[in-house]
Amino acid sequence: MDEVIPLQQQAIRLSPRDPRIGWWYLLIGTVHLLQSRTDEAIVWLEKARSAMPAVPSLHSFLASAYALNGEIERAAAELAEARRWRGDLFSSIAHLKARRWTSWAPKTRALFQATYLVGLRKAGMPEE
Repeated sequence: MDEVIPLQQQAIRLSPRDPRIGWWYLLIGTVHLLQSRTDEAIVWLEKARSAMPAVPSLHSFLASAYALNGEIERAAAELAEARRWRGDLFSSIAHLKARRWTSWAPKTRALFQATYLVGLRKAGMPEE
C-alpha cells in the first residue's frame, strides 16, 4: 500500500490530462483513508469527485472520511449520493460486505473495517 500514492502521483505528473485521473485521485484518497489520514483523504477524494461525480463508491469513501472527521451532515449527504447511484449496494454494512469483501486479503479487510466501515456507520449506514 505504501507504493500506491507515489505511483499515482507520478502518473498524475506525467499525464495531468489523462481521462483516468479521477481514478488516480480516488486511489490516493482511499489509501489516506485506510491509513487514518482523513484530512488528506478528503482532499484527494474531493478531487476525484470533481473529476468523476457519477462513481458511487467514491461518494461512499468521501462519506466515510467526512464522518471520521466529524462532519456528519456532509457525510450523510455523500452517503445519500452513493445511494442515489447504487442504492442496492449502499443499503447496509451487511450488504456492502457481502458484495465487495469476499476476495479481499485479510489485512485489507481489517483496514477497511477499522476506517471505511467505521466512517459509514457514523454517516448513518445501518448494519442490516
